[in-house]
Amino acid sequence: MNISDIKNYRFVCTLTFGDIYGQIIVWLITIAVSLASALALMGARRPVYALATVGLIVLLSLPFLLFAFVTTLLNHIELVAIEPGTKTVPIPGNISQQKPVQATT
Repeated sequence: MNISDIKNYRFVCTLTFGDIYGQIIVWLITIAVSLASALALMGARRPVYALATVGLIVLLSLPFLLFAFVTTLLNHIELVAIEPGTKTVPIPGNISQQKPVQATT
C-alpha cells in the first residue's frame, strides 16, 4: 500500500456526545457513591479508610471507563473506500472545515 492509496479512502468519525453521555453519567454516579461511602466512613476511628475507599473505587473504575470510551470511539470510526477521481465534499457542520472568528476594528 502506497501513501497515495490513502486518498482512495474516506476517514470519518461519527462519534457524538450522546454516544458517551450514558458512560459519563454512570461514572459520575460511581464517584458520588464512593464519596458517600467516604463520608460514612469518616466518622470511624480511622478516617484513612475513607480516603482509601475513594481512591480504590476511582482506581478500579477508571480502566473500565477508559475501555468503554476507547471501544465506543473505535466503533464510530469509518474508513470507506471511494472511487478514484471522486470529488469529496466536506461534511456540513464539521468543525475542521469552519473558519476561525476574526475580530473587526
